[in-house]
Amino acid sequence: MLRYRQSSTDCGHRRAWHDDEMNLNSPLRTIGTVRCGHRDLETTPIQAGVNRAEQAVIEIEPEFADGLDGLGAFDYAWLLTWLHEQPSGGVPPLQQVPFLLRVQRRRMGIFATRGPRRVNPIGLSLIQLIEITETSVAFAGVDVVDGTPVIDIKPYVTRFDRPAGDPRCGWFDEVSIDERATPAWLASRS
Repeated sequence: MLRYRQSSTDCGHRRAWHDDEMNLNSPLRTIGTVRCGHRDLETTPIQAGVNRAEQAVIEIEPEFADGLDGLGAFDYAWLLTWLHEQPSGGVPPLQQVPFLLRVQRRRMGIFATRGPRRVNPIGLSLIQLIEITETSVAFAGVDVVDGTPVIDIKPYVTRFDRPAGDPRCGWFDEVSIDERATPAWLASRS
């Protein structure tokens, strides 16, 4: 049974909570698997945006193949993945040193980072669609290891996804990002 709770911090909106108020019991289904040349987390690019040229393939499970209909009309899509090679064992540290701040050894709250060690290890990548076949999606912009489970693909829609103006990007505005940015390369600089 779903219960609702209202607090002074939720602007008058009711928030849904499950009975135990902690466990969402949300089953995630894998719709496909990424096939690429990266086998090691430390040498995998930190973001799709710094690795736009490299290509990979998503092998879609046959039962979800019909879901690709129409995707070929888009140039970009959001790729949501399950970052399966993260250490297990409870909630990761809520304060972490992001890859890009290793040199400064500067800590940030986990929700102010894009790093892979998360409460729920969900990856988000903006990929360029290259070719769609019956059960595969070829794309550019690889930032995951081979075998990464895909949990969803959503088309990038400029009217919805690109904010107006020049939004602030927090500490990311203060660092330069090199095309070679992998965890190992960034560690070698510190």
